[in-house]
Amino acid sequence: MNTNSNDLSAREYRVLARKYRPQTFNDLIGQETLVKTLANALQYGRLAHAFVLTGVRGIGKTTTARIIAKGLNCVGADGNGGPTINPCGTCSNCLSITEDRHVDILEMDAASRTGVDDIREIIDGVRYKPVGARYKIYIIDEVHMLSKNAFNALLKTLEEPPENVKFIFATTEIRKVPITVLSRCQRFDLRRISIGDLISLFSTICEKENIQADSEALRLIARAADGSARDGLSLLDQAMALTEDQIIPELVQKMLGLGGKKELFDLFEEVMQGNVPEALSRVVNLNALGADPLQIAQDLLEITHLVTKFKVASKVVGEMVTDLEIERGNYLASKIPMVQLGRCWQMLLKGISEIQQATSQLAALEMVLIRLAYLVEPNKPSETVEKSNLDIKKKVNINQINDQETSKQEIAVLENPSSELNHPQTPGSLTFADIVDLFEKKREGLIHSKLVTQARLFSVAPGRLEMTKTKEIDDKFAAQVSKLLGEWTGQDWMVSVVDREGDKTIQEKMLEKERSMKTVAAQDPLVARIIETFPGATINTVRPLLDKDLNRESDA
Repeated sequence: MNTNSNDLSAREYRVLARKYRPQTFNDLIGQETLVKTLANALQYGRLAHAFVLTGVRGIGKTTTARIIAKGLNCVGADGNGGPTINPCGTCSNCLSITEDRHVDILEMDAASRTGVDDIREIIDGVRYKPVGARYKIYIIDEVHMLSKNAFNALLKTLEEPPENVKFIFATTEIRKVPITVLSRCQRFDLRRISIGDLISLFSTICEKENIQADSEALRLIARAADGSARDGLSLLDQAMALTEDQIIPELVQKMLGLGGKKELFDLFEEVMQGNVPEALSRVVNLNALGADPLQIAQDLLEITHLVTKFKVASKVVGEMVTDLEIERGNYLASKIPMVQLGRCWQMLLKGISEIQQATSQLAALEMVLIRLAYLVEPNKPSETVEKSNLDIKKKVNINQINDQETSKQEIAVLENPSSELNHPQTPGSLTFADIVDLFEKKREGLIHSKLVTQARLFSVAPGRLEMTKTKEIDDKFAAQVSKLLGEWTGQDWMVSVVDREGDKTIQEKMLEKERSMKTVAAQDPLVARIIETFPGATINTVRPLLDKDLNRESDA
């Protein structure tokens, strides 16, 4: 007996998307513009003869069309009412439309009936007056699927239909509908339902179904719904079938193939730090727990977007972020340069398409993460440039000073910018002095000036340059340097600014060197006698003796 009762209950069960389908305009979520326009049209007698509803799947286009049909044909509980924005739901017309059995409300699926013959049936039918309703209404779903000839056949009737006929079209591909049809209709773009509205809807339905649901679990479902009420209700239906008492985030994550948000943030941070072994191990664990590789990549893309927004415009992040996202997002935004986030976004976008096409999605995801990690750490041990490539090829003849703190490369660029030292053949072996000299050669005077007078070097490695962040040396300046270096050297450069103390500027080193040279020169006996002989005389400039000067002295 119990078995038969269970079978009967299963047969009578209606999915949530049908059970809680809106029946009035008050039940519609997030479509205020549509409701206000129709209300004013009914109030002032400006009702159009044709409407076209467009939006993403599951947004409520067909449902809205039925509500419009119900409002136009409602006669009220007493049978004397007129067209209204608030149909009663109890009169014969409202009931028959709700139950999809009204003879004057004709629905046609254009996806399966695309030809001229199908449209001819409509053209023939409009000549007859409604049987029991105020208006005969034709609802054509997926109207963009009609053939070109079918559209042309409908044009004349659509432009001048009988006064008791209305057309309502619904489509997800508004661009495929001919402009000749759109110009004859009043268009409504149904917008995506916000995450907040979806959570509110799901919460209300869970209360009616006597199911407890965690707010974070509902938020995960709302995000996966992507603005579609029908998609969200289908997922909620599935989540209810997985539990007997409460819908929790862990349950939804397994159902959707998602990784835990904390695990995903940890993975993102490991990749951004270049910790390849830890990142790959975490990906394998997530995959073993049921997380889909493609979904992991999409989640990392979402985290990249979130961290970038925290970095540049934290006030517009939105209200639907969790405490964990706020905490980790702000932390990562303070640590990761903008250039790195931008490249991460580009590589993940490209990587997602690779994962979709790969025979092994897990392997493809791992390769994407490895590329991201090596983007962060270009000087891995196996890829370190030989120190011999950085040896100085030309000695500098300076006998007056003994400045151990100034590197030979920097002295060379100050004395002879065009020397062979500052133009190595291997782009990856560029020093900071080489980079500064390159901007001078390429006639980028403004950037070169800032590099000399403002830039404080923190670190330089093949393909990577870090400078101390100042008012002049910011992310925008770093992006300009990165772009030009990439164009000139033919390799990717990651140039970033850090909130840490760097080296002295080149200008400061030049002044320090000049002071040191003047001090040494002043100690020379000959110079000292000259200054003593000519009171008020000062040393303005000191230059080192070059080979030709030494030869001239020996000849003398």
